[in-house]
Amino acid sequence: MGRFKTASILTPIFISLEVVMGVLIPYVTSWIIDEGIAKNNMNGVYKYGAIMLGLAALSMLFGILAGRFSAYASSGFARNLREAMFRNIQTFAFSNIDKFSSSGLVTRMTTDVSNLQNAFQMLLRVSFRAPLNLIFSIIMCVFINSQMSIIFVVALLILGTALFFIMSRAVKLFSQVFKKYDDLNGVVQENVSAIRVVKAFVREDFENKKFSKAARALYNLFVRTEGLMALNHPVMMIVVYGCIISLSWFGAKHIVVGDLTTGQLTSLFTYVMTILSALMMLSMIFVQLTMSAASGRRVVEVINERADIVNPSNPVTSVPDGSIDFDNVSFSYKKDIDQHKDNGDGSFEYAIKDINLHIDGGETIGIIGGTGCGKSTLAMLVSRMYDVSKGSIKVGGVDVRDYDLETLRNNVSMVLQNNVLFSGSILDNLRWGKGDATLEECKHACHLACADEFIDQMPQGYDSIIEQGGTNVSGGQKQRLCIARALLKSPKVLVLDDSTSACDTATDARINRALREFMPNVTKIIVAQRVNTVMKANRIIVMESGRVVGFDSHDNLLKSCEIYREIFTLQTQDSGDFDKPK
Repeated sequence: MGRFKTASILTPIFISLEVVMGVLIPYVTSWIIDEGIAKNNMNGVYKYGAIMLGLAALSMLFGILAGRFSAYASSGFARNLREAMFRNIQTFAFSNIDKFSSSGLVTRMTTDVSNLQNAFQMLLRVSFRAPLNLIFSIIMCVFINSQMSIIFVVALLILGTALFFIMSRAVKLFSQVFKKYDDLNGVVQENVSAIRVVKAFVREDFENKKFSKAARALYNLFVRTEGLMALNHPVMMIVVYGCIISLSWFGAKHIVVGDLTTGQLTSLFTYVMTILSALMMLSMIFVQLTMSAASGRRVVEVINERADIVNPSNPVTSVPDGSIDFDNVSFSYKKDIDQHKDNGDGSFEYAIKDINLHIDGGETIGIIGGTGCGKSTLAMLVSRMYDVSKGSIKVGGVDVRDYDLETLRNNVSMVLQNNVLFSGSILDNLRWGKGDATLEECKHACHLACADEFIDQMPQGYDSIIEQGGTNVSGGQKQRLCIARALLKSPKVLVLDDSTSACDTATDARINRALREFMPNVTKIIVAQRVNTVMKANRIIVMESGRVVGFDSHDNLLKSCEIYREIFTLQTQDSGDFDKPK
């Protein structure tokens, strides 16, 4: 709630005052009729009319203040919720992010928070106004004529039973709506991000049908829910008109015998509408709070999610060098698996298993192997994107779990397989690597990454705008900008996860040569599918099914590793790209 606590407290206070003024108005109206009009007393009409106008003015003033404070409090509440969610998401490790779909997070931060905002505003205003209106109106009815108030009790029982039946059915349907929102948002997000692929394969009709299916599922659920909710109004109208007829019938008899005046009967008509309207509002509060409870659970899941990877209590804040040691490292994307569990085919649930390696500082290490063999997983463990399931990884002789996260990731610079650029200028994107980098530093990094070749040809050069997601540059250009961005960190370890796959062979060779010549003291780990990318590395790791099956120089691996020899033969003699050896 933060600084919105005061507004949250003032809102129900002003609502209560507004209700009190509003409830007194019908009673003053009965005085105007009985003491003024019925007795032809114009002074009484003016007197009680002035009182009624004063009450109405005060009610309006209190209502305006309540509305202003409730809007301020509920909007601030929603803002703080979104900020709390976003801040916590920024702390998530990859394993935390894997739990939530991106469309699910978007729905939580938009639709779910909006539901909570509306529910909070309703809680501040309607949940105070409706019960107070109900209670005060019943008190006034009993005060005017206790016998006639029995009609309201019967009406409340009938309407309450009907609303309970309707609400109990509708609530179950509302709890399913948000899952359908996730599905719909997922379809939209996937389509928009992959629109070029959709166009290239002429799949617009297929995508339209997929979206229509998701939209219709949401539509059908809402139709069923709103169909039930629509019964509220006719049920209320039946009860209201039943009360009016009953009041007219029994009221006329009480007027004849002198137990009730015409003005008092008029006031009772007003109070019956107030009572039934309050009950209807209470039913809507129940629905809104039920919907918001489902939204609240989804929001709380994100806010209460604790990051799997956090800083140690006394973190190491400097990395001595770029040496890397893998000591009996195994890793699984599933938590708490049984390390002895066999899948039935001799394989285990570990993505990588029993890795023991030593890499000297300044070495260039290539990693090659088939798709899904664990190359990227091995690389990501170095910068502690995930924590190992078994064993330990040391950088500069220190376990990565003992480092300050910011220190480690600034010194182990990683270019991920999925290259991402942000909307803004090229310089803005480059300075993600170093916030205060000068233009000359950026140009040098781009020269090493061979990105200056296309930047210099752009009309605005380094001030050229990159569209969201980097859609106005090619895949190879995007990769080179991401490499340059990583180089600006001046890391001790540089990890390139298949980061030149979209570049031509000549550009790939120039980038690797520049890294060898101008960054001799930086440990370079190059994950690749092409032999040409890694063959000049000091040593090459060959992986298969999550295990290291070879670790040596190119020439020695040709002699000692059959899998590497197959890869080399397939790619150099058959001109094919290796995926998995035959």
